[in-house]
Amino acid sequence: MSARESVLRPPAALPAEEFPSSARHPVASAWWRIRRDPVALAATTAILLVILAAILAPLLAPFDPTRVDPRIRLSPPGTPGHVLGTDELGRDELSRIIWGGRISLFVGFAPVVLSSVIGVGLGLIAGYSSRGVDALITRSLDVLFAFPAVLLALTIVSALGPSIFNAMLAITVVAVPSFARLVRSLVFRVRTMPYVEAARALGSPDSAIVFRHVLPNTISPVIVYGTLETGRTIVFAAALSFLGLGVQPPTPEWGAMLSEGRNVLAVAWHVATVPRLVIFLVSLSFNVVGDALRDALDPRQPMSKGQAPRVAAAVRSD
Repeated sequence: MSARESVLRPPAALPAEEFPSSARHPVASAWWRIRRDPVALAATTAILLVILAAILAPLLAPFDPTRVDPRIRLSPPGTPGHVLGTDELGRDELSRIIWGGRISLFVGFAPVVLSSVIGVGLGLIAGYSSRGVDALITRSLDVLFAFPAVLLALTIVSALGPSIFNAMLAITVVAVPSFARLVRSLVFRVRTMPYVEAARALGSPDSAIVFRHVLPNTISPVIVYGTLETGRTIVFAAALSFLGLGVQPPTPEWGAMLSEGRNVLAVAWHVATVPRLVIFLVSLSFNVVGDALRDALDPRQPMSKGQAPRVAAAVRSD
């Protein structure tokens, strides 16, 4: 099952009466559900710890991540002063993992945020505009969908040159069509809802309907899909760096570290294994949290007491 289908499939929701009154707000409901799920709670904790470590890298990293010391090159994990060992140039692996998290997380978050903003805009326009505009946007997205994501990203980066910013641009271009298609399908469903028809019958302009009724009811699936896409983007960015098209040495980044470690895999397994495990665990954590958010934020799950009057109140506010 694809990530997009996972967002749209009906959730296995808990009965409405199990929700405490404090969990009526969507954010509170999401946090309440995550706390009740040990796996989701562990994944959320792992993501928060990785983000915190990246922010506090100057304080937590024991060494300069680019400092070279040939005397201790390829030291195994557990070496005094080097918990995760050193790489082929004698650089501390733990320090490079911590500092590399800054770039890897930034490259994971930034393209998702940018592509979601662009995709939501295109999806709203395509889903709520005339057939001609919808057809123009949809056919343009189909052109991008015609290329395999990896091939399209490699083509863009190869044409622009290897760098972190070009890699982020390529990932953004690849991700926009998925967000736009998701939002477009949601808009088609929401625009026929009774509260939207009521708002239109009361004379509300299209702009007010879109921003006050249609857009708010598409945000939750976009957040869920964005969370899932973040894990995928981190792996995607690491793959580009692994191929030498993303972050360039000696800047620490998980994908670049994995690429450097493959050359000494036979004599120092930890150099490639440590960043590989970090990429896997972080990506897995984002997928677990995304699945938990889908269960909590899906608009088709049963409402808790007190939520039903919101639709009518929203229409009357017009």
